[in-house]
Amino acid sequence: MSPVPVRDSFDTFPRSNKPSTPRHYGSFPTFQRNFLNTKSDDTYIPRPMPQGKISSLREAINSLDSQMAELMSQRQALRAQLEQEVRLQSPVIRLPSELLSSIFIMGVLGMGDDDPIMVPTLMLVCRYWAEVVLNTPVLWAKITVGLHDPLEKARRRLERSKSCPLDITVNFAPRMDYPYSVSEQVMLAMDLFRPALWRTRSFSLSVPNRSQVHAALLQWKDDAPLLETLSVHIYHSIHEDHAATPTAPLFIGNTPRLRSCSFTSFNFGWDLRLLTRLRVLKLGGYFNGSTPSPSTLIAVLRQCPELEELALRNISDVDSYPCGIADEPAEPPPTTNRVIQLTRLTKASFYNTGNALARQIMSQIAFPKLEQLELCYLQSISPIIQYLYTQALTKISLKYLRIESCFFNEFSFLNLLRRLYSLTTLEVVDVEDLSSYILKGMSSSQPWICPRLEDLSIDGCTSLEWDSLRTFIEARLPPNPNGFTRYHTPASFTTTTSASEVAAAQARAKAHYSSHSGVPPPQRLRSIDVTRCSQISWEMVQWLKMYVAEVKCESAKGIWGENVLS
Repeated sequence: MSPVPVRDSFDTFPRSNKPSTPRHYGSFPTFQRNFLNTKSDDTYIPRPMPQGKISSLREAINSLDSQMAELMSQRQALRAQLEQEVRLQSPVIRLPSELLSSIFIMGVLGMGDDDPIMVPTLMLVCRYWAEVVLNTPVLWAKITVGLHDPLEKARRRLERSKSCPLDITVNFAPRMDYPYSVSEQVMLAMDLFRPALWRTRSFSLSVPNRSQVHAALLQWKDDAPLLETLSVHIYHSIHEDHAATPTAPLFIGNTPRLRSCSFTSFNFGWDLRLLTRLRVLKLGGYFNGSTPSPSTLIAVLRQCPELEELALRNISDVDSYPCGIADEPAEPPPTTNRVIQLTRLTKASFYNTGNALARQIMSQIAFPKLEQLELCYLQSISPIIQYLYTQALTKISLKYLRIESCFFNEFSFLNLLRRLYSLTTLEVVDVEDLSSYILKGMSSSQPWICPRLEDLSIDGCTSLEWDSLRTFIEARLPPNPNGFTRYHTPASFTTTTSASEVAAAQARAKAHYSSHSGVPPPQRLRSIDVTRCSQISWEMVQWLKMYVAEVKCESAKGIWGENVLS
């Protein structure tokens, strides 16, 4: 076969009459050369590179960048100025300095100023707040000197307080790692505060030894016209010389506004000029020869008719004094002309003060508005209970009664409870001989004893029987079975519940009868404390939780001592 002829692609175009030029491989065609070069010849001429124009363009771009950066900085400055102007329009910023100062005073002093960095924190907010704080002397009027409060800080506060009344505290608790001498620091502090004694409103001094107190207070030989609260506490006093007393009266005997005194082991010679027209009197830590006599304390009470709180704690018995009275028999009730009328006394506490001192004081005062009374570690308090009963025959407003580690006649105590209509809290702690006679008497509705009682504590009373406690709880339930809700119903509780239903029905019947007979029902018990009552089992505690909102008890322990159930 003959090969098929191949036609060239250029054969489709019309051929010219000119003779064809032989084709050379490796060279461009004619039309391509004409397309690449504007000239008709075949010579390639490169275009020159404009070096100066490139540099000028780069300089122009850099100039624009610098202008943009400058404009951005101006924009940020204008934005900051705008924000500042907006903040200046805020109501907080536009508060007057006097009003802002009042807000600071209420915020810092209204909460007790327990946070020592509260005032410095306010100064860190802005310059305006810092100036207001610095120009508010009341914020700097509370000055403390101690281990964590050096004298430099006290000096700054003293300067910034200007002339406002001061509340000064010098506290050096007994420690073994003081880097300096406590006596020297106390003397330096007293020298610092001596010029400001005329504007001191309250002063508290707590040091380890009695000699430090006497040396410090003897430096203040001026009067204290604004002093309202005075507190002196000595930690180590029982091992020291109890006969050491100041040689001069405190504040030269001129404290016209003193209303509260709290002394612990401080023997100031019992100058009656200092203890006059008091509202609060707290004495504690007096042993052996430093113990004040009953006649001295009674004389103090006679010149404080507006006394509101009396607390005697850890004072040795006064049987060695000639004016002390015998334990038995008790003195008869005092006559009217001997009784000190303390019409504003609302709180009294006798804690380890001895029977003779407590009995003699209670027999010499009348307290119609007494609301809280604590009798702790006084051995036999039957005479005191008799004095309370005599006072209750006329008027008494006792709401809180605590008896701890004392002995008393249960019959007299129950008679006293019959007269305490306003009693809401009764705490009988560590009275091991307390029998069920008290609870049985309080469960009777002829009439109801302590009808407003809400809180009961029998901590450490191991002689009480469970049946009497259960009857007492059930007797104070509402008469309507649907009128109260059970706080806790254990799943596995059958025997005790069935036995209690009968007693509860009887108690509700009695209360229902009492409500129809005109006798108001008693208040339902809100809380009960059976801690350290070994006769109360875990099942009994679960029963109490059904009818009492708050039950305090010791948690059950496992074999390894862990808490199993609460």
